[in-house]
Amino acid sequence: MNKEQKKVINGWAMYDWANSVYNLVITTTFFPVYFLAQTGNKVTGSDQVSFFGWQLKNSSLYDYSVAFAFLLVAILTPILSSIADNRGNKKQFLRFFCYIGATACAALFFFNMESPAEYGVICFILATIGYCGGLVFYNAYLPDIAPVELRDRVSARGFSLGYIGSVILQLIGFALVALEPFGMKGEMPVLVTFLLVGIWWWAFAQFYTFPRLPKSEPIGNQDGNIFKDGFIELKKVYAQVRKLPVLKRFLRAFFFYSMGVQTVMLAATIFGSKELKLEDQKLIMTVVLIQLVAVLGAWGMARLSERFGNFKILILTVIFWAAVCVIAYFTYNEYQFYGLAVMVGLVMGGIQSLSRSTYSKLIPPTKDTTSFFSYFDVTEKIGIVLGMASFGVIDHMYNMRQAVLILIVYFAIGLIFLFSALLKESKLAVPNNR
Repeated sequence: MNKEQKKVINGWAMYDWANSVYNLVITTTFFPVYFLAQTGNKVTGSDQVSFFGWQLKNSSLYDYSVAFAFLLVAILTPILSSIADNRGNKKQFLRFFCYIGATACAALFFFNMESPAEYGVICFILATIGYCGGLVFYNAYLPDIAPVELRDRVSARGFSLGYIGSVILQLIGFALVALEPFGMKGEMPVLVTFLLVGIWWWAFAQFYTFPRLPKSEPIGNQDGNIFKDGFIELKKVYAQVRKLPVLKRFLRAFFFYSMGVQTVMLAATIFGSKELKLEDQKLIMTVVLIQLVAVLGAWGMARLSERFGNFKILILTVIFWAAVCVIAYFTYNEYQFYGLAVMVGLVMGGIQSLSRSTYSKLIPPTKDTTSFFSYFDVTEKIGIVLGMASFGVIDHMYNMRQAVLILIVYFAIGLIFLFSALLKESKLAVPNNR
């Protein structure tokens, strides 16, 4: 790897450092806990909240908000990826979504006790769109900047930097809440943390990632209908996927196990808060523990995949995730929750990193990388929509502990398709140690 290539790869990986603070601070720790506190009735103890006239559980509202945000991204992604590929502006769109997400996170600074729930939900949805919308363009750079034999390591480097960066800001936020420096009282330390997320995301992307990423070259027709062409491209990718038996089976597996993985990650803090009644500070420190373990997990799984092959390690990881759900159902105290957190951390970063690099290896040689990763991201986003929506419905009807059970079904189906992909790969003798 020459000096210039290394510079590009480091710049690309640092975007994970920049935007992962959203994923940790906003979706995993501070915002879910803060949202439940702001929308719950402190006098009666009720968890019912009014949202544009609808009455529902605040935790279910959070789940539905996540699902709705991912649904919007799934609809927009094909259109945006078509524009990016045809006009060669992946970096411009990555920058655009970065600015939307960072601004929305900073705007949560004004989500105080007098603010309606609708304001917090809208800012949260916009931040989620900024985060997820940018990922399709960020992921599409991977096959452009790294050769096949380095993609597992490069992908893992991005996730590892993301975990390290997000933990640093998480600890800063925790210090603000615990110590209340500079006379900050009440909700102000949390609101300042939201503001810092927006600044962190924007600053590291603006001054480190964007100057180093190469400009993509335009391909195809630049004068077509952008709203139609994106879905036409998605249809073309689908037609190619159908002819690639290993890739087809992998995507089916990815669709189902992503339902489980993403739902666990997005709902874990709320589970600890509502089901186990853990204090906010204990929840925050638990998530920090998860992130630190996840750095080792992503690095370790990249090395294991190089030795044993991606599919074998993915199969073991999905089995591990299913076990996590079973244990979560029987978790009733904080010490069991801490042990569960370590288990989640070991496989959280690894399965995301390995899924991304596996897909990048399985796609055929093409300049149309954004459309292929658009297909990948749409598959993941629809899975998240269904996973979070089903989790929210069962939580609303029963409780979160019952909702955890449906995730086991998703992992089981994903496991079946992974075994099918591995068997098909063995018959076809696909190279590159997949």
